[in-house]
Parts: sequence; structure tokens; C-alpha cells
Amino acid sequence: MKKLFLLTAIAGIFAFTNVSAQKDPAMNGPKLGVGVEFGLPVGDFGDVYNLGVGGSLVYQQPIANNLNFTASAGYTSFEPKDELSLLPNYSAIPVKAGVRYFFMENFYGGAELGAAFYTGDYSGTAFVYSPGIGVEFPVANKASIDLGVRYEGWSKENTFTGNNFTAGFIGIRAAFNFGL
Repeated sequence: MKKLFLLTAIAGIFAFTNVSAQKDPAMNGPKLGVGVEFGLPVGDFGDVYNLGVGGSLVYQQPIANNLNFTASAGYTSFEPKDELSLLPNYSAIPVKAGVRYFFMENFYGGAELGAAFYTGDYSGTAFVYSPGIGVEFPVANKASIDLGVRYEGWSKENTFTGNNFTAGFIGIRAAFNFGL
């Protein structure tokens, strides 16, 4: 009997916690996130460029239970490695749209597609794809901290060789989200 009571109490606590989290104003409704981003180049791109730094804005709009539409824009710039310092910075303005699904209270997975508009010495537009995971922590009424990690690829035809080249990197984002 004691075990049944204990199991019922634990189940009740989890149910109450889940209902409370779903009604948390910081986690529901439309929100805008302002963040700082770091990019760790991988593959051939990592052989030429160092850590990238930038910033981004991410808008989220709920479209179904635990599912948000996302729209983002930002700026990211990668500096060449020291031995290749004659190369220009590899910079772009990525503009993406996608979805973010909350698996549990604050943990999510997401994917975005879009375009990266090159700036500086490079020109043109690249196709962008970006799957990732993250966590949001409510910190105040209608506010949360968002920490995420993703793989992002900027894929474009190389104008010199005619082959496709993907500038791929592991993106790390820390942001502050506020409700609208």
C-alpha cells in the first residue's frame, strides 16, 4: 500500500510539473530571441578558416502543440587561418525559416532552410541547411535563455572549379528570448 501511495504521489508531481511547464508564459506564445553565435568550421572549410563569430535574431511562432515556426536572420564572419592570411574573411548574412519541436519541457530539436548572402570579397548566394538541438530555460515572465548547437552548411557552386562547395560548421548559439 505504501508503494502504491508513493508511486501515485510521484506520478502526480510529474503531471503537475508538466502542466505548469506548459502554461509557463516564458515558453508559450510568439517570441523573439537575440543571440551571439560561434561557428567551428569542419571538413575542408575548417582547413582554411578559424572560428566564426556573429549574431542573430530568431522569431518563433507556435503552430501546433510543442511545435514552433522559426524565422531567423543574422551575420557570421570567419577569419582565415594565419598561414592563409591573404584570403579575405568568409562572411555572410544567413536568412532561414524552419520548425522547432519541443521533445520535453525545455528541450527541442529543429531544422531550418534558407539562403546565405555573402558579403565582402565573396559574392553570391548559398543554399543553407541547419539541423540542431537546444534547451530553453525560463528566467522571467515571458523571457527565457536559449542555448543551442547545430550543424550548418552553406552550399554553393565554386566559381573556379564548377563543383559544389559546402562551408560547414558546428554553430553554438546563446540567446535571450522575450515574449511578444
